[in-house]
Amino acid sequence: MKPVPLLGFCLVSLSAAGGTSEAFFDRLDQALTVSGFDDQVRARVSGLVDVEGYLFEQPTPGLLDTSRDSLVNPRLTLFLDTQIGAHWYAFAQARVDRGFDPADKTAEIRADEYALRFTPWEDGRFNLQVGKAAAVTGNWSQRHLSWDNPFITAPLLYENVTTIYDHEVPAKAAEFVHGDDEPNYEYNPVVWGPAYGSGITASGRAGKFDYAVELKNSALSARPESWDATEIGFDDPTYNARIGYRPDMRWNLGVSGSAGPYLRPEAAPLLPAGHGIGDHRQFVVAQDIRFELHHLQLWAEVYESRFEVPNVGDADVVAYYIEAKHKFSTRFFAALRWNQQLYAPVPDGKGGTFAWDRDLWRIDAAVGFRFTAHTQMKLQYGFLQETAAPRRAGSSIAAQFTLRF
Repeated sequence: MKPVPLLGFCLVSLSAAGGTSEAFFDRLDQALTVSGFDDQVRARVSGLVDVEGYLFEQPTPGLLDTSRDSLVNPRLTLFLDTQIGAHWYAFAQARVDRGFDPADKTAEIRADEYALRFTPWEDGRFNLQVGKAAAVTGNWSQRHLSWDNPFITAPLLYENVTTIYDHEVPAKAAEFVHGDDEPNYEYNPVVWGPAYGSGITASGRAGKFDYAVELKNSALSARPESWDATEIGFDDPTYNARIGYRPDMRWNLGVSGSAGPYLRPEAAPLLPAGHGIGDHRQFVVAQDIRFELHHLQLWAEVYESRFEVPNVGDADVVAYYIEAKHKFSTRFFAALRWNQQLYAPVPDGKGGTFAWDRDLWRIDAAVGFRFTAHTQMKLQYGFLQETAAPRRAGSSIAAQFTLRF
């Protein structure tokens, strides 16, 4: 779909949604909220309807799963939030779309999140959660949904694929390359989106500090097919943690860490003799910052990641972004994001080294307008440049319309 028809489609949708009565959504919210047992149990269903359009230059950027140079991606996301008494809370997220990442596939229904949380004390000093949910590392996963994210796409470190290949093993260093003719979706980023792994999480806050530690079934770089406990068990778990510090209402600073195997079970027969899946891990150390002042919001994250690659050695990468959002009014905002990934050399098996991937940077610019409390539209432009040979560059344009209920 070309940009002009796509934009026209979104504007027509906006006009229709923008004229929707707020009273209708109030009635819908009441209809989707139920309570019982003397109001001790309350449940609410809410959701997002997204229609996205992408136009880009080949090769396909990020985790877009298509062989074409354009893509239209509709999505319905439903949330269920249930409060049971003062101490129990359950939530779930289900999606109807064509794959977790935008893709040319048939529609599917999928449960992305489901968890039960126990909070024994009202001051929030301790929470225990079991289920499938976003990783606790960093700060982007807390605002990755379309209504909260000022951009349409994720930061580069959450969607740009590296040479890491989680279901095969290179026989030697020379095979550890990202083939330009192979689909991007076969490879792994540093972190795959919000990383909805399954497991158990303990979290809480004490004064100006907050903490979270978790045991998950899959690494931060694991693909969506690995997130379910029925697909990948806990024989070789991943451990994630974050410590945050909030000196005042403007600042939120955090340090995170992660360690766990990144290879899928089908790679096990290909490993060197005497090696198992748990012997080849992804290690991550990350720092994150959030700052808010009046109409300005700033976020930044730096991830240092190491992959223990069989028959190759340690593959290190540093990925970071700096993001700013400014609200010009209660409805209109603009955002700018700088992303960069830098790769360290790996041994070539002959006494030398070689670059295991190409250094690159990307700049993203977006504008958004909220027509009502329930409708929003965003437009985004991105430009990516590799800084090592062959120095490929590419632009992308995206539009997204969101209806929230």
